[in-house]
Amino acid sequence: EKDYKTAYSYFYESFEGYNNLTKDKKKENKEAELGAVRSLKYILLTKIMLNSASDVHQIISGKSAAKYAGPEMEALKAVANAHKNRSLQDFEKAKQMYKEELSNDPLIHSHLSALEDTLLQQNLSRIIEPFSRVEVDHVAELIELPLAKVEKKLSQMILDSKLNGILDQGAGTLILFDKPPEDETYPTALDAVVNMNKV
Repeated sequence: EKDYKTAYSYFYESFEGYNNLTKDKKKENKEAELGAVRSLKYILLTKIMLNSASDVHQIISGKSAAKYAGPEMEALKAVANAHKNRSLQDFEKAKQMYKEELSNDPLIHSHLSALEDTLLQQNLSRIIEPFSRVEVDHVAELIELPLAKVEKKLSQMILDSKLNGILDQGAGTLILFDKPPEDETYPTALDAVVNMNKV
């Protein structure tokens, strides 16, 4: 449900519980250690999804989390860096370098797909911002992605009303329009009807 703040608090509580179980020096508790690592991964994921990627480094280097360092934490650290820098290329490198760590966990995999989509949208918006008309292959060249992927995302952004424009596929261009001024007729009429009910 994308309530990452609440999820963060639950995962943090879970991590503390598992971490306390691992402190017992008399016996080795592998289940508690695996639970602590899983909870820590999800804590890092929630921080990334909350756009607090800079917190990831603090958490990983913290006293409690330092003993769980490993490739899974490095994978999420690389994703956090890519997100912080808003770099699709770094994100792709992290996905390739830590493919196993990031794709084995379905929760992380699904959220990273959403994050990648958001990064792509942000990068495309930033690239096309200065243009009123631009060739789609030029946009694909600037963002260093295949033309088909860029075209598909741009059309999705237009359909979702995140971009005000059209794709001229015959000419291979994206034509952007200025945002039309909002028509105040409907909200005003709705207010009038609400006020008439009070009479």
